[in-house]
Amino acid sequence: MSNQSPESPSRSDTCCPRLLETPLDEAQSAELAQVFKALGDPVRVRLLSMIASQPGGEICVCDLTPAFDLSQPTISHHLKLLRQAGLIDSERRGTWVHYRLVPETTDRLAVILTRPAELPLTTR
Repeated sequence: MSNQSPESPSRSDTCCPRLLETPLDEAQSAELAQVFKALGDPVRVRLLSMIASQPGGEICVCDLTPAFDLSQPTISHHLKLLRQAGLIDSERRGTWVHYRLVPETTDRLAVILTRPAELPLTTR
């Protein structure tokens, strides 16, 4: 049995330090930069939005491609970058690939970017 108190865990005991509370280490910074880099293109942000907003939680690539004035290989490249960043996952079903959001990644981003409630808003 643990000797820890039943109080809630401190911020350092959780998975994700907040930017305004704890400096990120080198590995955390590199991982976070890969996610931000993947989100640094409007096509990828739109793809992520289209995938995340699906009522069933997933979408076929055949439904994504027509929404853009881009070639199928270009769309596949953007989807690959989102997948490598851990933002989406995919499953091949026959000739089509279906994509779904990885909510743990977006939840983690939300935690990292959220200002702690005890920090006052600064005004300029």
